[in-house]
Amino acid sequence: MALETSDIQNKLVDNFQLIATNFEQQHDIFTFEVDSESIIEVMKFLRDDKTLRFNFLTDVCGIHYPDNEIDRQFAVVYHMHNWMDNVRIRIKCFLNGENPEIDTVTSLFLGANWQERETYDFYGIIFNGHPQLKRILNMDEMTSFPMRKEFPLEDGGRTDKDDRFFGRTTDNC
Repeated sequence: MALETSDIQNKLVDNFQLIATNFEQQHDIFTFEVDSESIIEVMKFLRDDKTLRFNFLTDVCGIHYPDNEIDRQFAVVYHMHNWMDNVRIRIKCFLNGENPEIDTVTSLFLGANWQERETYDFYGIIFNGHPQLKRILNMDEMTSFPMRKEFPLEDGGRTDKDDRFFGRTTDNC
């Protein structure tokens, strides 16, 4: 018998009534929110439950929502995969914009190591308990996080770029 989204939702509601919420189908992936303080407990349940068997962490990434209220300005998104039933889920954890922190899931999935480092590198989200949380792609000396919305898209001080060569003009012709 195939694993249905209703089975996943019912198990989560039964075990994590107020922690797992906002269940919906988004672009063919069953998506829900988890309280950030409970991510390890919920992911361990999803991995170890004999019916659910979400045994593979496909991806960890960050999102910056600067226009949201302060306690929902950042999100960490996890994609998990049940290989036996070929079912994928998406978990969103919202974080405080002034102090975006969440526990690392490297104790459950070793593959989260580099994914969490990349998320830290680009968004500045701190993964508490991470074995080596440091920049992975950008220079260690960098003080900003380039995927945050406040990071400028272009360097205004560049003199080697002429907007005319990129289809942009400054005159009103």
